[in-house]
Amino acid sequence: MTDRQQTNIQHVVLGAGAIGSNLARRLADRGERVRLITRSGSGPDHPRIERRAADASDAAQLAALAAGAATIFNCANPPYPKWASAWPALSSGVIAACETSGARLVTISNLYGYAADSSPMRATDELAPPTRKGAIRAATWHEALAAHDSGRIQMTEVRASDFIGPGVGANGHVGDRFVPRVLAGKGVSVLGRSDVAHSWSYVDDVVTTMIAVSRDDRALGRAWHVPTGPPLSVEQLVTEFAAAADVAPVKVKTIPAALLKVVGMFSPTMRELPEMLYQFERPFVIDATDTTETFGIVPTPLVEQLRATLASYRHPNATPPPIATPQRDIPLSAADGR
Repeated sequence: MTDRQQTNIQHVVLGAGAIGSNLARRLADRGERVRLITRSGSGPDHPRIERRAADASDAAQLAALAAGAATIFNCANPPYPKWASAWPALSSGVIAACETSGARLVTISNLYGYAADSSPMRATDELAPPTRKGAIRAATWHEALAAHDSGRIQMTEVRASDFIGPGVGANGHVGDRFVPRVLAGKGVSVLGRSDVAHSWSYVDDVVTTMIAVSRDDRALGRAWHVPTGPPLSVEQLVTEFAAAADVAPVKVKTIPAALLKVVGMFSPTMRELPEMLYQFERPFVIDATDTTETFGIVPTPLVEQLRATLASYRHPNATPPPIATPQRDIPLSAADGR
């Protein structure tokens, strides 16, 4: 890229995981210029994506990189063991950068902040986090909302359930430890119970929602849920994946809570999982009716989700095709003329 192209950035995306990478690619496929920021400078290769290595918690550095951008999409997600130390600094740095640069903040978050046994969870529900990690994410929400209410920034937040779809990788429940085993006819091991209803948010629908709320003033100052299909137990999801892959259904085993604690003695990441078991022991269901009614976004049909996910594992080096459907093709000027 030339120096002129590097400074003429329309969006900044933080994080190159399943959501950050897909979001950056979607925006770039639409002809918009994206600066993708990670600590390592990683991310998808695209002529309209500029990858930068930077620390997003450094407010001054991030503000300089976001100069002239319409939006900062915060898709960063530190590893579980680092949440307590990383999230406060990251949240404060991003808010300060938005205040300095004037960029609108759109954050991807989860359902950890809602009370246990509160399904179906709605975006207007009060936050009552039952875990330490839920309290951390609730605190970042309240910090950003306070900055919005005081007029310092413009912000909104998108909340999703556990991800399903291309790019979920090693960190997702329906990722590298799940899909390849189903394809190979091997059993899968899961947390909690395998027979309770659980919502699975498709990565493409997450991206669609983030773009929509970034460009509509009605989205500001509140959270929105990702339109998500009917809940499926893990057993039902395995059956659906097997049918889509044309393989025989595989056995589903549950990981005993006691085993998690033993393994957690040696693995910091596994040590963080027991407090999240409540999400897989009782129904964990998202309600996104208001998002559909406000923005016209509907969930991608399950069969399409499964086909795309399976294709991403069968052909991992293939470039995803550009996506442009009416609900996904929202003009940049829809928000505030930027």
